[in-house]
Amino acid sequence: MKNKILYILISFMVIGHFTCCNEDSWLQRTPKDRITDEQLWNDPNMILGLLANYYDRLPQLAGVFNTGTNAELDDAMWSGHVDQNSRNDFNYADDYGRYWDYKFIRDINLAMENMELYSQKLTDLQKKQFKAEFRFLRAYVYFELVKRMGGVPLVTTQLIYDGSGDPTSLQMPRAKEAEIYDFIYDEIQIIQDDFIQTQGSRTRANKYTALALQSRVMLYAASIAKYNSQMGAPISTPGGEIGIPEDRANEYYQKSLTASEAIIASSEYTLYNPVGVSKGESFYKLFMDKSVSEVIFAKDFMTGKVHGFTYENVVRSFRSDIEGSSMLSPSLSLVECFDYLDGSKGTLRDKDAVGNYIAYENMSDIFANKDMRLYGTVVYPGSNFRSQTVDIQAGVAVWENDRYSFRVGDLGTIYDDGKTLTGFDGPRDNDQYVSNTGFYIRKYVSENAQDGVRPSLASNWWVWFRLGEIYLNAAEAAFELGLPKSKDYINTIREKHGGFPANSIEDLTIDIIQNERRVELAFEDHRFFDLKRWRIADKILNGQDSDVNAVVHGLYPYRICRPGHENDGKYIFERMKPTRFKKARFFRPANYYSSIEQKVLDNNPKLIKNPFH
Repeated sequence: MKNKILYILISFMVIGHFTCCNEDSWLQRTPKDRITDEQLWNDPNMILGLLANYYDRLPQLAGVFNTGTNAELDDAMWSGHVDQNSRNDFNYADDYGRYWDYKFIRDINLAMENMELYSQKLTDLQKKQFKAEFRFLRAYVYFELVKRMGGVPLVTTQLIYDGSGDPTSLQMPRAKEAEIYDFIYDEIQIIQDDFIQTQGSRTRANKYTALALQSRVMLYAASIAKYNSQMGAPISTPGGEIGIPEDRANEYYQKSLTASEAIIASSEYTLYNPVGVSKGESFYKLFMDKSVSEVIFAKDFMTGKVHGFTYENVVRSFRSDIEGSSMLSPSLSLVECFDYLDGSKGTLRDKDAVGNYIAYENMSDIFANKDMRLYGTVVYPGSNFRSQTVDIQAGVAVWENDRYSFRVGDLGTIYDDGKTLTGFDGPRDNDQYVSNTGFYIRKYVSENAQDGVRPSLASNWWVWFRLGEIYLNAAEAAFELGLPKSKDYINTIREKHGGFPANSIEDLTIDIIQNERRVELAFEDHRFFDLKRWRIADKILNGQDSDVNAVVHGLYPYRICRPGHENDGKYIFERMKPTRFKKARFFRPANYYSSIEQKVLDNNPKLIKNPFH
């Protein structure tokens, strides 16, 4: 017993000795189970890791490479699992497109404040670079907020609760819609020359990334200022949280044009137009080749960070699983937006003036001499994918009783004459995992066979900003300002990407500009927001079953079976409305601004609701 007590006393003496003699080092040791603020904010690699996380959190309508919504509702329909067929019975709900991520805003504000507080060992250039990136990210997030919600609370510092039981200090009212756009513009002016270490980067913000954001953001603000005021009943709130004064439109158009022209004039970026490659193929490769000089800013994917867009949308006969593939079928309306190279409208010539079918020697002939961007965007009958001709054929057209009657079969079936009845790639009406319209998505779908196989999937990147959009932004802003050079920007992109002759547009109109954006930017998450800012979404997506833009239609190729006739073995095309497409898309005035979630309103009585909600 005495020995045990002695042992305890000695133990305490030893501990006391170390405590007394090494009090500072003992009590102020660096924790080994966590990273301190001093460590984080003085280590460039750790800050870069945090930035990588923030870049990854940048919002898109439904997330990049999301087969749903941003691609599905951008001129396509759902052809995936029948259990999700309600996707083709779609209404834009009050909360569609809602975004209210103030946690992200707080994280960015906290990061900037911590840099001021703790980053003593970073060089001035490093601090400048990192602060510029954080401010760019915050500006981008505010743009995503304002284009969906209108004016929102403008928070640029941490809001810290004092524990008093009174949350009033945390409750901020909404800023005016114009004030948010002005804030984004001002931020870009402050930071655009501070990206010293990322010039030339395609995956981190740099000066031209900031200018690209200015180009897009100011165009949105200008459009709302002009076109909202032209509505029969302009959408606005008394405090300006919704609505921008019409007299600010030209100011915003000029700010957009200034940024666009600075990017175009730089030597950093050029429209992708390689020698010896067809325009259609080069337009497709623009999104797949990470070395192209057109891309300004992209979200990268690589080994260990992949996406399933190819797996979900590859042409049916190239799929790797019993399920998956061919989830989306592009619309005939989109295909017909691609004009013919002779300048005529893109309406496909399936019948002559008196309503008789036009027979084509090859299925692809009906698409001949069209804007070559069509090939890079959509897989159509008779075209190639992964160096093979796709097997798209709906059935055979048999001549009987002085008219054609159509025969169809299962995928990959043979007709009585020993030739194809229905192709392995369909199309098949009211079927799943196969095109229901006669078309497949090509843009962003990898030609690498391994990229459609789980778990490897695809690693091509998502393009946030590219020079093609900047040319279109410049064209629109210049047009709205009444500047003749607007035509030059449109003609350049039509020539470089579409294969049109030089100066193919002589009389530019807003309708041409709107169609060019639909064609050039298809499936890149622009269409929905473009229709909103022009205030024509409720006219285009009008809920009318007779409207070709509100309803997805298809075009089915049939091989003619008419022995002894000159058209035997040729192909005719039949327009159709897919059975699975249930309801015309209907955009209401309430959808121009999303509703604010009720719990957000409950927590902050200073917030006013958006109109119609």
